This record gives sequence, structure tokens and C-alpha cells, in this order.
Amino acid sequence: MTFDLHQLDTFVLVGAAVTFLAILAVRLSSRAGLPSLLIYLLMGVLLGESGVGIQFEDAEMAHAIGFGALALILAEGGLTTSWREVRPSMRLGFLLATVGVGVSVTVVALAGHYLLGMPWELAVLLGAVTSPTDAAAVFSVLRVVPLPQRLVGTLEAESGLNDAPTVVLVTLISTGAVAEYGIPLMGAIMVYEVVAGVLVGLAVGFAGAWVLRRAALPASGLYPIAVLVLALLAYGAGSAIHASGFAAVYVAGLVLGNQELPHRAATKSFAEGVAWLAQIGLFVMLGLLLSPDRIDLETVGLALAAGAVLTFVARPVSVLVSSVGQGLNLRETAFLSWAGLRGAVPVVLTTIPLAEDVRDSDQLFDLVFVMVVVATLVTGPTLPWVAKVLRVARRSEPRGLDVEAAPLERVAADLLQVTISPVSKMHGVEVGELRLPVGASVSMVIREGQTLVPERRTVLRHGDDLLVVTPRAIRDATERRLREVSAGGRLAQWLGADPRRG
Repeated sequence: MTFDLHQLDTFVLVGAAVTFLAILAVRLSSRAGLPSLLIYLLMGVLLGESGVGIQFEDAEMAHAIGFGALALILAEGGLTTSWREVRPSMRLGFLLATVGVGVSVTVVALAGHYLLGMPWELAVLLGAVTSPTDAAAVFSVLRVVPLPQRLVGTLEAESGLNDAPTVVLVTLISTGAVAEYGIPLMGAIMVYEVVAGVLVGLAVGFAGAWVLRRAALPASGLYPIAVLVLALLAYGAGSAIHASGFAAVYVAGLVLGNQELPHRAATKSFAEGVAWLAQIGLFVMLGLLLSPDRIDLETVGLALAAGAVLTFVARPVSVLVSSVGQGLNLRETAFLSWAGLRGAVPVVLTTIPLAEDVRDSDQLFDLVFVMVVVATLVTGPTLPWVAKVLRVARRSEPRGLDVEAAPLERVAADLLQVTISPVSKMHGVEVGELRLPVGASVSMVIREGQTLVPERRTVLRHGDDLLVVTPRAIRDATERRLREVSAGGRLAQWLGADPRRG
């Protein structure tokens, strides 16, 4: 097959138009409370054989493109995740990504075989491909729900970690390795791939960070590219030694995103843009791969039944089993059960059996496609309501202190913009009484539109905006001290004010 200049022109024209419309659709989907994947999938369907007429039936190409896009999405997920914030939730997230996936696969497979009459191979594949949650789908909805960091961190960790074991499981089943080697050896292979992938990610992440801290690249725009390429290097290195590339790329991104590297803010913005582009291309491609003529009432019925089992049985049971001893209350457990949104990942995973010519794999693709669409329509818009009913959403109370940060890369410092709200006890406190950590200082006060350079005796007032410069190494301590004073006033150090009240 040749690809000439005329085809390139057509591809650029159509691709640019579709991508621009997809970018505009992000605003529409966020206002409607729906994950943007639904609009992208619909665009793919409309461009496909039942719409504009673009033919796309290459399962192997879809498999390759899907995995490439997921690698970029996971790299961005790791790069933009704060280890400090997600660390307390990492254990529960890991349990959901391993034990929870195993429970979910078992429940859905049993239901698929005994209730829906599917052969064992197809039933297990159905359980495997629908078990992982999707970070893009989850957080496109959670952006509008003010959740405690514990729940957000758990969902974020689970979404980043559960792709690796499920990809290995689906691949082993689709290639016949389970029947050939048996379940014990299959389990050992899965453990090896995930563990080796994590080790590769750690090695590439720390080694890459060491190199970038010492390299003086001639242009600042090269640093974001270098960081993203390092994450993809981890994916390729992991795959080369038959380890999990998805575990490697996520862990490498997590390490690189939490190192003191040059131009961190630009790197995260670049990675976010690339991830959006990958999502758009991925979802549109999956929509193209669908043949609406194949979807009949039987497929819809099976999809609804399987989706009900997944949503109301498999997911809650997997969360309950995984959260034993983790200190969750019943309301938090119920919300985590409902917040297990499925997105592109389940549909991408069905391209593995499609590429391996597994019997009835086209039926599995159609069934999972319908499941994802219906589950997203039902679950996504209701998440804010469920959070309120279960009382897990944080109340929108006036905050004592609002803090925004901007990086000062060349001097390894951060510029904090601090707003003193009407309920803050920082009102009446002198700048010298803040007692910030050594090295941090209040460089400017903006009051009623006027700027002034503060002295130690300058008294702070409600409505003031402060610009605080702090070395990055003591930023957490600086923020913590500001919140203490905001909550307890000048005597916060002796009153033991809880900084979380700010």
C-alpha cells in the first residue's frame, strides 16, 4: 500500500478538522458532566462505514495504535501525579489493581458462563477486559466533584496500575498460553511481567532524572520532549524483556514527575496536551472500528446484563475485598464502587483477541463497546449526585487561605500567591510574626490594587494577596506554616492549630 502526497494532504485536512472539533467537544462534555470519550467514539462511528464511509477493519493496526495511545496516556498520568498526595492511598490503589481485578474477573466470568451462556474462554475474556478502570474517564467527571484526597488518590493509583495485570491476562488467554502452560505458570508469568515492569520503570526514571539534572540542553522546549521520551523508553525496554510496558511507563512517569527537574511545569503541560491528543485519536479510531450493523437486540441485551453484573456485583465485591483493613467507612466504600468508570481501556483490550482471531472476538468487541457507552451514560453524570448523597464530597466552605504556585525553575524555588480570605485569622498578624522557615520570605503585598514591599512590622489584612518566595526544598513547610497562622493566628505555634482547617 502506497501513501502519496495527495493522500497526505487529505489526511492532514480531515485529521486537523476532526481533532479541532474534538478539542472543542471537551468543553461541551465537561459542562454536560460526561466523559469526552463518548463524543469521540460517536465521531468515529459517524466517520466510519455507516457514516462518511471511511473503512477501517484492521484489528492488528488498532491493537498497535491502541497500545501506543495508552502508553502516552499512562506516561502523562505518572508525570502529573503527586507522589506526596497519592502515597497514603497507594496501598489501597494497588490492592484494587491486583486483588480487586482478580475478584472482578472471577465474578464476571462466572456470570458470563452460567447466566449469559458464553463459552469459558469468552466469559473469562469478558471479565478480564472489563475489570480495569480508566483514568481519563474517571477524572473527566471527578474534576467537578470536590472529593477528599484519599478517594482521589485511590482512584488515581488504581487507574494507573490496573492496566498492567489485565493486559498480561488478556494476552495470555488470547494466545492460548493458559491452556498450554496452566494456571500456576500463567500466574508466575503475570507476577514476573508486573514486577519486572515496575523495576524497569524505576531504573529508567531515576537514571533519566540523574542525566537531565546534569544535562544543559540548548533549548527549554527540549526538556518536556526528553522527559516524555524517557517514559516511552521505559515502555519499550520493558516490552523488550517481556515485562509489562504499561507498568514500566507509568512508574517511570511517576518517578520523573516527582523529581526536581528543569521546566517541570512546561513538561507537565506538554505531557497533558500529548495525552489529550492520544485520547482523541484512540477513541475516534475505536469508533471507526465498530460496525453498527452488527449490533442487534441480542448484543444490547447481553451488554446490559453483563454491565449490570459488573456495576452492581463485581465492582462492589472487588472494592469490599480489597478495602478490608484499609480504614474505609461504608460511604467511602460505596462511592469507590460506583466510581469505577470504564473508558477506552476495555475496548482497546478487546483488540487483542481480535488480532489473535479468537473465536467470537468480534461479538466480544461489540458487547464491550455497548457496555462502556451505557455504563458511562449511567455512571458518569450521577457521580456528583452520588457523592452528595453519600456525604463524601467536601463542603464548599470558605477557605481561610487560598494558595497558588508558580515555578521559578532557574533558582529551584516556587512563587506562592496567597489570598487572605474573610475567615482567615491571619488578619492583624504582622509579617514578622508569620515566622516562615528560614529561606522563605514575603516579597510583596497587594492591597486594594496597590502594591507594597512589606517590612517585618507590616500588618496583614483580609483581602490581601501575598507573594511568597520559597526554596522548593522547604515549600511544604512554608505552606504548612501559612495555613497554621491562617487557622490559629499569631499564636498558632502554641495553640497547635490544625493546618488542614485552612
